[in-house]
Amino acid sequence: MGVEVLKWRRSPLWRATDRREAWVTLGALVLLAVGAPAAGWAGGSLAEASLRQEIRAQHQERRAVTAVVVGPVTGARRFAGDPDAGPGRSSVVAAWRAPDGTPRTGEVTTAPGAAREPGAPVRIWTDGAGVPVPPPMDPGAARTHAVLGGVGAFLLAAGCVEAGRRLIVGRMVRRRYALWDREWAEAGPDWGRAGTGS
Repeated sequence: MGVEVLKWRRSPLWRATDRREAWVTLGALVLLAVGAPAAGWAGGSLAEASLRQEIRAQHQERRAVTAVVVGPVTGARRFAGDPDAGPGRSSVVAAWRAPDGTPRTGEVTTAPGAAREPGAPVRIWTDGAGVPVPPPMDPGAARTHAVLGGVGAFLLAAGCVEAGRRLIVGRMVRRRYALWDREWAEAGPDWGRAGTGS
């Protein structure tokens, strides 16, 4: 097999443009095999480090507080796209204390399966001012986001490599066609006729 390839490379049908296209394709394959996975790994690692730092910051800024249900929410219900309203979650009016001891009352989202009758305790998360906030990001969710970021970086790198290969090969093909057009023009309109010296 290797001898046949070497014979083909020395063949007059194996043009310099074919060799250049082969090198471009080989380079693209190497980048797809090595560069794109490296970009995916780097992207996922950076995303994971950033998300871990965000989780640490959220745990420092937020604290879990036990609130007491005062009653149901009156008035408008939460809209369907509310990020806090997941399966089994509902909103209630609850009372709790801010970090400085100030009593607070407001609408909070309960965890799935939490009691909703008045006087029932519910766990909520608050910021430094005692305002309800979403709970800190779950490490499992952060890992999933990091994996998706890595996959996205891999696909972006692979797409860039393929787009670059197509652009370079496209230019090479256009140059080859332009060269052929010049050579055909130099051959003249009577190429192949008897008695023209060919």
